[in-house]
Amino acid sequence: MSADQNQSVRDSWPLYEIFVRGKRGLNHVHVGSLRAADDRMALTNARDLYTRRNEGVSIWAVRSDDIAASAPDEKDPFFAPSGDKVYRHPTFYEIPADVPHI
Repeated sequence: MSADQNQSVRDSWPLYEIFVRGKRGLNHVHVGSLRAADDRMALTNARDLYTRRNEGVSIWAVRSDDIAASAPDEKDPFFAPSGDKVYRHPTFYEIPADVPHI
């Protein structure tokens, strides 16, 4: 593939964000990004690229265009409203030791 063809692929294929859930836990973790022609190709390429040593049990491939995220520079004004709602923080009761993942 020539350099011009590579650039054409980069410009035309959507960018996917890849999340992998490892055997050790319940949460998916962002592991990287890749470009693919469609969802199936994104999953296949993500499997080949990010789970080569059997470290994953589940993969999410999400088009970057579909992710809505807050901006880092909005941190203070965006999260400030929750600061005065102390009832949202688990400080008023003890969590039993046998309750997992809290």
